[in-house]
Amino acid sequence: GYVNARLEKETPIFNKQRIDFAPPEKINSLVVSSNQLCMSLGKDTLLRIDLGKPDEPNQVELGRKDEAKVYKMFLDHTGSHLLIALNTSECLYLNRSVQKVRALSRWKGHLIESVGWNKFLGSETNTGPILVGTAQGQIYEAEISVSEGSLFSTNPDQYFRQVYTLEEESGPAPVCCLEIERGIEGKFFIIATTGKRLFQFVGKVPEGTEQQGFSSIFAIHADHLPSFREFPASFGFSEIAFYTPKLRSNPRSFAWMMGNGVLYGTLDYSRPDSILSDERVWVYPSDIDITVNKPISIVLTQFHFLLLLPDRVKAVCTLNGQVVFQDLFLEKFGLLTRMIKDPTVQQIWIHTEKVVFRYHVQRESRDVWKMYMNMNKFDLAKEYCKDRPECLDIVLAKEAEHCFQNKRYLDSAKCYALTQNYFEEIALRFIEAKQEEALMEFLIKKLSNLKPSEKTQATLLTTWLTELYLNWLGILEGDPSQRNLYLDTREKFRTFLSSPKNKDCLFNNRASIYELLASHGDTEHMVYFAVIMQDYERVVAHHCQHDEYDEALNVLSRHRDEKLFYKFSPVLIQHIPKKVVDAWISMGSRLDARNLIPALVNYSQSASTQQINEAIRYMEFCVYQLEVTQQAIHNYLLSLYALCRPDSLLSYLEQAGTNPNRIHYDLKYALRLCAEHGHHHACVHIYKVMELYEEAVDLALQVDVDLAKSCADLPEDDEELRKKLWLKIARHVVQEEKDVKKAMACLSSCALLKIEDVLPFFPDFVTIDHFKEAICNSLEDYNKHIEELKREMEEATQSAKRIREDIQEMRNKYGSVEPQEKCAACDFPLLNRPFYLFLCGHMFHYDCLLQAVFPNLPAYKQAKLEDLQKKLAATSQPSKSHHRPKDTDTISLGKGQQSREQIKADIDDIVAAECVYCGELMIRSIDKPFIDPQKYEEEMQSWL
Repeated sequence: GYVNARLEKETPIFNKQRIDFAPPEKINSLVVSSNQLCMSLGKDTLLRIDLGKPDEPNQVELGRKDEAKVYKMFLDHTGSHLLIALNTSECLYLNRSVQKVRALSRWKGHLIESVGWNKFLGSETNTGPILVGTAQGQIYEAEISVSEGSLFSTNPDQYFRQVYTLEEESGPAPVCCLEIERGIEGKFFIIATTGKRLFQFVGKVPEGTEQQGFSSIFAIHADHLPSFREFPASFGFSEIAFYTPKLRSNPRSFAWMMGNGVLYGTLDYSRPDSILSDERVWVYPSDIDITVNKPISIVLTQFHFLLLLPDRVKAVCTLNGQVVFQDLFLEKFGLLTRMIKDPTVQQIWIHTEKVVFRYHVQRESRDVWKMYMNMNKFDLAKEYCKDRPECLDIVLAKEAEHCFQNKRYLDSAKCYALTQNYFEEIALRFIEAKQEEALMEFLIKKLSNLKPSEKTQATLLTTWLTELYLNWLGILEGDPSQRNLYLDTREKFRTFLSSPKNKDCLFNNRASIYELLASHGDTEHMVYFAVIMQDYERVVAHHCQHDEYDEALNVLSRHRDEKLFYKFSPVLIQHIPKKVVDAWISMGSRLDARNLIPALVNYSQSASTQQINEAIRYMEFCVYQLEVTQQAIHNYLLSLYALCRPDSLLSYLEQAGTNPNRIHYDLKYALRLCAEHGHHHACVHIYKVMELYEEAVDLALQVDVDLAKSCADLPEDDEELRKKLWLKIARHVVQEEKDVKKAMACLSSCALLKIEDVLPFFPDFVTIDHFKEAICNSLEDYNKHIEELKREMEEATQSAKRIREDIQEMRNKYGSVEPQEKCAACDFPLLNRPFYLFLCGHMFHYDCLLQAVFPNLPAYKQAKLEDLQKKLAATSQPSKSHHRPKDTDTISLGKGQQSREQIKADIDDIVAAECVYCGELMIRSIDKPFIDPQKYEEEMQSWL
């Protein structure tokens, strides 16, 4: 529960403040509007104060020389227009923007009692059409305008014409108050009061003619009285106050202070003939005697009206008529004169002849909830304490008790669920009253208000509610007359089970819920609950147990759970194979076909050929549509083809191709399978894929010679094997089929076979006539071959002769070197050291060429060159020997010298094989950097 304690003393609703102001003369009258305060002091002084800038008062002199006194003052809603009624039946006007008071000549002769300002057309310079009430009962329409060009162009009062006269039983009566309000659709309501009567004038002002005034409304009532309220008692005057909740909006309520009390009500602008609604009269408190201390003024706030008495202020609550506040003023301040309210800032002002007080209204609605609660207006009570949980709890408890006493148990349960009252006490009250439906409502509301952390309470409430629902459904199901109630309760139970807020709690306690459902035998809701919990395995199992295979498959297809498909497919395919396969296909690649093979194998072993076709259909979908490559799938499809569709078997094998690396079935398994079922064409194809061409030809000869011929040509790179295979075919044709012509056809089909290869296969009794043409053709081929060999030998002899001549010519080739020639690598004179001369014209020293070539040689040539250099150094060198160019002729000087020359020749073959600038070495080195990356840093340092 809540601790109902206040940490500090609350400020009163009506907080009084004395204004620090000592008037030089006595205050006659005071008016406030829009933060503009005007007061009449003494006989001839007018003080204006902008409450936003209270330190800058403005004093205006009325300029009256006679004995006239201020009778009343009236300030419009903008605080711009001030009317000053004098007791000499004259009226003065002062605009906020000027300093000079102006007399209204047309108003002379009328003692002004009230003014109805035009809040819709009035501005700071123009009042618009307004209504003026006099002490003689006349209502005048007038308009006051301030000229923009000069102070006043003419008289400020534009016109002043009578529109109506208010009367009581005894005749015309003073017009105490006037108020103009606009309703909907251009309708205007004018309220006018006398001491005993409250009149209402209702009428429309045509759109666009508002500036012309309200004469048309009063003209409607020229022949008959308007509607009015009348009370018998009177203390000579009355006053009406209005409450406006927001700035520039229409008033919402009114309070009319008259002889019998205060008439309070609301304003309903939608009513056709009267704006007043919900009226009631609050009599004055018992200590008010209208003959001795009658009220002087009234002010209306949202929930109270304040009555001004000569020595005190009383605040009465408009909800119950009780006095909730009384403020007694000291005698030293004098008698209270007037109380007014600034409607724009909701401040209340009271003055005596020498003191001014101001009331601030603070949190007026703080205790309103109690009053509404005591009046059993619980919705309003909750509205005014929604920000105070401790108060809201009291209101809810009172409302719940009220509903319980009036046997509105469901409403009581809803309220009790929101309170902090003890759960057990409330539950027992409903149980004792045998109100299970209300108890369920209470538990549901209580459950919905639990915090996420209150898991134990949620578990208790959820389980209890489930038990109550099941009991209630069991009772209603057996009563046909309660069918509609049963359906409604069932829907509520399902809503409870599927509620997202209860999902976690139900899921964590699903075992208990399943036990409850099972104990009541409610399989329908067990399945429903399982679906909500996404326990589809239980749902599918239930359908399978009751032979509802289509429903089971629908659940699987709807929720697309692969594991459930694997588990229940063996059962479902036995009864609805086509639909199951359709479901598998719709799942596409989400299912692993290998996990479905056990179901298919079990099914195909006991099914007919037509049913096996369903298994083949799914396997074909996997192979051709999903392009599955698992060997088990392809092997199983092969087994089904071999069993039922031999025609499809061969087309499948041919479509799979002949590349063993791209074949997804097991070749050995496929061969054994096809052999067992006698599918020889398929076996031949498999042999070809396995490159077992001899076995392929042997088996093909048992089926078709043409098939064997196609197999014999497959080993294209092995002529010996091809010839062997063709000999097998020829032997079969000769010995088995004994068809000489077909044997001769074999010779023409294979160029590798000759007549002499085939002749041994023929029997001795065969006459030569059959081979005459073949033998002649063979001899002609041999002759052509001999002639071709002779021609090739002659061409070789001529080629050898030309080569010898070229060698001799090369031996005699030489080049001339000028004495000034320089090495292309080091740019030193060439003839100083051994050198090489290339046909391209480049010349290099031996050591310069070796240095350029060696880093670019392959590793094995580098090793060979180093080995040759070591051998060359190891041989004895004759004195003054010079290395000569490789193209100069060397003379052998003996066996040892010959070995040395041979080594040098081998070195020349490596080093001087080609010009280092013009040969392939230069081309290969084009992408090598000029500076070795490993020596880059060293090279950079050398330049610094």
